[in-house]
Amino acid sequence: MSFENLKLIEPILRALKTEGYTTPTPIQEQSIPIILQQRDLLGCAQTGTGKTAAFAIPILQLLYNDRLQHKEQKTIKALILTPTRELAIQIDESFAAYGRHTGLKHLVIFGGVSQNPQVDALKRGVDILVATPGRLLDLMQQRYVHLDHIKMLVLDEADRMLDMGFVNDVKKVIAKVPQKRQTLFFSATMPKEIQNLADTILTRPEKVEVTPVSSTADTIQQELFYVEKNDKRALLAHILKDKDIKTALVFTRTKHGADKVVKDLVRVGITAEAIHGNKSQNARQRALSNFKNRTTRVLIATDIAARGIDIDDLTHVINYELPNIPETYVHRIGRTGRAGASGIALSFCDSEEIEFLKDIHKLITKQIPVNEAHPYPMSPQSMVAKAEAAKQGGGGQKRGRGYGRSDKARGSKGNTGSSSTSSSGGSGMSGASKGSSWGRRGGRRD
Repeated sequence: MSFENLKLIEPILRALKTEGYTTPTPIQEQSIPIILQQRDLLGCAQTGTGKTAAFAIPILQLLYNDRLQHKEQKTIKALILTPTRELAIQIDESFAAYGRHTGLKHLVIFGGVSQNPQVDALKRGVDILVATPGRLLDLMQQRYVHLDHIKMLVLDEADRMLDMGFVNDVKKVIAKVPQKRQTLFFSATMPKEIQNLADTILTRPEKVEVTPVSSTADTIQQELFYVEKNDKRALLAHILKDKDIKTALVFTRTKHGADKVVKDLVRVGITAEAIHGNKSQNARQRALSNFKNRTTRVLIATDIAARGIDIDDLTHVINYELPNIPETYVHRIGRTGRAGASGIALSFCDSEEIEFLKDIHKLITKQIPVNEAHPYPMSPQSMVAKAEAAKQGGGGQKRGRGYGRSDKARGSKGNTGSSSTSSSGGSGMSGASKGSSWGRRGGRRD
């Protein structure tokens, strides 16, 4: 199967050739024909499967053909809603790349920066608008954005919008969009709340599911390190001594924790920067750019800030702290091993994170192999004993979608980078892998 087989128009095929794309990914192969038939679509695909192109390419083709038949109007015809600034920027870059020969105008709007350049571009007229919910609603209230002529609506990363508390904002936007439209709905996971939202806004949708819900890619080698919380800093530095690790994306649960890890790494001579919600947009983009061009070797990120990060040749993802939401683990490690390339995901687990680990194992339906061959091991017996003591003490943190979202714009009180719990039923403590090949480099992402 090639892109030519999908009946794409010459201007788009020419752009894809320039980008070096010849063969569509499974979600592109299945979704593009459905969207070109102007059907609603429900897409369930984990990160790194190529879903941005799966909707961007057919949207460009439909709007291009529509403009050939009708006089050009300076109205927004396609709206893409996405949860984070980074992801919005990358989606807009995709429209620029695939639509370079179509003459269609696109714009990305998001908060954290001056609205003036965005307003100026809106006044000049755009065909495709990529937006985060907050800034979009703000500009709608100021009457700079009008959605009366929307023909295509895309909700991307819907599950993350739920996690970030954007669902009500999304519903407000949908209320302003014409009922007669084509709607495309994409989510890496399908919890009940997201399925309910999809049911209310889609009309007889075709469903595309390229991988089992919440599965991890087989191309990603996963390893688990049991370690005391106070030893995590030393373990991370030890792992990063391996010069074969050219780039590593490290996840923490909190902004404070991300900044602390950066200081610890810089102190031992490892170039590192943090990206999270307290950073200005310019600082976030600069850190991301430095990481992409390898001026910075290690990028420390919170989950919300990291959504949308797409780095070629990212070989390693390291969970410095396990997420309290199991689906987030899938999102995190999906930053590597993309588009068929290999990748390595290393996870640190302390005694307070046992319950979270158990939830992760249940979700991915397999045990993460344990690496005991490191200088800071914690015995399984110690882990179990501490976990049981924490349970009896009743002082454990509660899990759930609302807890731990410290990257949201809220007060920083209590945001101390404390860990939560992740469990491991069988814990993966038996059958431990004594050796480790986490230093191997992964292949290039197409």
